[in-house]
Amino acid sequence: MTGYRLNFRLVLAGLLWCALVGLSLAWNIYQANEKRQELALETARSFFEQIVITRRWNARHGGVYVPVTPETQPNPYLKDPQRDLRISDDLTLTLVNPAFMTRQLAEIAQQSRGVQFHITSLKPLRPENQPTDWETEALRQFEQGLAEKGEIVGERSYRYMAPLITEKACLRCHEEQGYREGDVRGGVSVTLPRVAAIPLAALTFSHLAIGLSGLLVIVIMGQMLSGYHRQLREQAMVDSLTGVRNRRFFNEQFQQTWRSGRRQQIPLAVILCDIDHFKDYNDAFGHPAGDQCLRQVAQALQAKLRRGGDFCARYGGEEFVLVLPNTGLPGIRDFAEELRQAVIDLNIRHPNSPTGGVTISLGGAVAEDAYPESEVLVQQADQALYLAKQQGRNRSEIYDNLRERRLAAGTGKSGL
Repeated sequence: MTGYRLNFRLVLAGLLWCALVGLSLAWNIYQANEKRQELALETARSFFEQIVITRRWNARHGGVYVPVTPETQPNPYLKDPQRDLRISDDLTLTLVNPAFMTRQLAEIAQQSRGVQFHITSLKPLRPENQPTDWETEALRQFEQGLAEKGEIVGERSYRYMAPLITEKACLRCHEEQGYREGDVRGGVSVTLPRVAAIPLAALTFSHLAIGLSGLLVIVIMGQMLSGYHRQLREQAMVDSLTGVRNRRFFNEQFQQTWRSGRRQQIPLAVILCDIDHFKDYNDAFGHPAGDQCLRQVAQALQAKLRRGGDFCARYGGEEFVLVLPNTGLPGIRDFAEELRQAVIDLNIRHPNSPTGGVTISLGGAVAEDAYPESEVLVQQADQALYLAKQQGRNRSEIYDNLRERRLAAGTGKSGL
């Protein structure tokens, strides 16, 4: 379960990383859009201020006289007795006021397909200065105190508008319309045909690269952590003295094996082993020699396992347990004898043993048709081991119902 928790945490870390990268991408797109609008606003505002400065210069000079040409005809909306001055037969000058000048500049700008601007008012004298719906709304908002208005239009355009405030020099032409100094008499809209695009592809690619790099780091670190975890778990499940599995591994793995065997209704064998007269061996040779003896016996038992599901574990002290899935009574009898002989073949001298060498006693039990609980199966193997010791050690006994009945009747001689 610990491995599953680790994998879950790694997956969760990956999801959180992806979420953070996604949030970063969204924030950067938002910031880029804000900067884009800010840049467009400043650009449009600069154009508007240039127009206002030009108009102010014109107004302060009371208008500017220019030659009458086919493109520049006298302004029919300008009521001034000195609007036109005949200089000669070939030259007539006409007065150009700020509004007329602004309109002519707008016509020139429109021909260039560059920045466009439009002078307008809620009370225009010239029909061409009639406001659009957007300009009408902006002009009404200006009268309510709005200082300026701008927005992105479509993919690449930006429109901006600010009010024209009546100044003293403006009253010469507009006082009769009812305007007073400081009134909003109209406005100029500025349209930028092209504004900076959001670098969406670059932002997406960079964040995708960052996201993939982070995921790669998480995967690599996860593999390293999983490897360290497996190593730690493996170390935690191995008996440091003998090199075989420990009691903790047995407790966990045996339950899984038992549940699997019961579910599939396949035999499951358990063998408990105990080194005979081990205390006497320690007394004779000391604990370091006893530890070496435990290692040799454990490795001899381990070496007899032939299948992947089989395992040997140190049960405690000088006791070992072997679990053999899909092994019935005939198989466990033969295998127990193989284990006993393998220890004898080690030829470990034991002067305090009747045989003169180290031997083991074994007790086995099998779950077949009637599948007992896992604890009961181990208890049966323990009872068989106890009988093997009673019968003189250096032998194997297998628990089965027939022997159990013989023991109860007092007629048993060699096992349960």
